[in-house]
Amino acid sequence: MIQRTLIIIKPDGVQRGLTEEIINRYQAVNLKLIKRKDILAPQDIVEKHYPLDPAYLKSIGEKTIAAGQKVKSAEDQGKKVVSWLRRFITSGPIVALLLEGEDAVSVARKITGFTDPQTAEKGTIRGDLGTDSILKANSEERPVYNLIHASGSTDEAKKEIELWFGSSP
Repeated sequence: MIQRTLIIIKPDGVQRGLTEEIINRYQAVNLKLIKRKDILAPQDIVEKHYPLDPAYLKSIGEKTIAAGQKVKSAEDQGKKVVSWLRRFITSGPIVALLLEGEDAVSVARKITGFTDPQTAEKGTIRGDLGTDSILKANSEERPVYNLIHASGSTDEAKKEIELWFGSSP
């Protein structure tokens, strides 16, 4: 089924000059670039993109636990990570991409690779180009510099596309 998905090349990817390489990787798996925005992330959009929803916070905190770090609670850890993410995504230019293709959400997630570049598979963007890890980031009290945000589901993609590109992109 033809779908649309959102990709955000985060400040670390832009600063490292990886924007075109990342776009080429998505296009190489037959995802079509529909729209591109080179912007500084507006705070109001960032707060909606990284919400303080308890289920979301818990899911983020669980990644820390899965990486091998002990925390008081997954939700509390998630709150810390969300505050770091919000600060980081507004720290420099980003590139928001609207991609379209057959099973775009799952295809984009597969080529993006796991959140933690340290454990992302080779052949994925994060596995090949990422240099950070969840444990290192947490020890430095910052988000993982993992180059990209990729929508996690079709529902999330729809919501995020509307948030970053408006209701009729």
